Amino acid sequence: MRPAVEPKIRAAVVGAGHMGQYHILAFMELWDVELVGIVDRDFERAQQLAASYGTRAFADHDELHGLVDVVTVAVPTDRHFGVARDLLEAGIHVLVEKPMTTTLEEAKELFRMARQRGSVLHVGHVERFNGAVQELRKIVERPILIESRRLGPFAPRVQNDSVVMDLMIHDIDIVLGLVDGEPRRVTAVGSSVSSGLADVANVQVVFDSGAMATITASRATEEKIRTLAITQPDAYITLDYLDQDIQIHRRAAQEYSVNREAIRYRQASFVEHLFVHKDNPLKLELRHLISAARAAQTTGRVELAEAEDLRSLAVALEIERMIREGRGETAWPEDLPWSVASA
Repeated sequence: MRPAVEPKIRAAVVGAGHMGQYHILAFMELWDVELVGIVDRDFERAQQLAASYGTRAFADHDELHGLVDVVTVAVPTDRHFGVARDLLEAGIHVLVEKPMTTTLEEAKELFRMARQRGSVLHVGHVERFNGAVQELRKIVERPILIESRRLGPFAPRVQNDSVVMDLMIHDIDIVLGLVDGEPRRVTAVGSSVSSGLADVANVQVVFDSGAMATITASRATEEKIRTLAITQPDAYITLDYLDQDIQIHRRAAQEYSVNREAIRYRQASFVEHLFVHKDNPLKLELRHLISAARAAQTTGRVELAEAEDLRSLAVALEIERMIREGRGETAWPEDLPWSVASA
């Protein structure tokens, strides 16, 4: 007897802009997903894209009720809360692009609603699904220093978000996930170059574990760079997000000799080039969403990355506020504001 074939998950994308189109393409490549529709306030744009992919166009996300199981929300950030709230209230599983919301209170409310409705709420931290990042989590132990750079040219479509919420939030999320401890002292500086908000930012974070992180983000750099470097007691690890590449540098020997001219040092080391299974991180993220949606439909239970998502958003919001208000340094208290218990 042949096993029953699970019905396809019905999906839609709200927001047919730059990021929304990536989600449309990724959904179309998943064999167990039916792309039911594309939603955009610019109905003509939605129609053009829908015609290209053989699906339906909608002008309002409320029209999706009863037609879909999962929805990606890829509208401008200030609309994330309203759209995601409406979809969650309708019992739809939601992926909302980062930054999740403009305030921590709105984010907590969305998670409260997801728990109440039994719906998956996933935040689009796509770098978590980068193959190199997933391998990195297996080898990082007791980091001493983390150095992150996310640089690139300016794109007018992102000028309503600061570089902190547009780019740096990815690295804040990764760094917080690598360090076993909470941030206690933060230094943040930034400046505007091409928009009315910070386009370049540098942040230094000291954790209660003693680990330190330096995070630089720029959308005023005419080369796309996405790198992470970690110093830990036994190794120096470098990661390139774009190539999904990891190298581990370990010291093998160190010696020196003395003669009349100088003291000569020789340091021998070896480099491990870690194999990384490379796949489209966004496609992996959507597969995770689909798997979570199926599990929720089968068991009635949902697993939410609430603590991690709230912490990343809260730290990013505080850094953005520090730069906006010109507060160079601040110490954070023990009772941090992103506690799930306070949600």
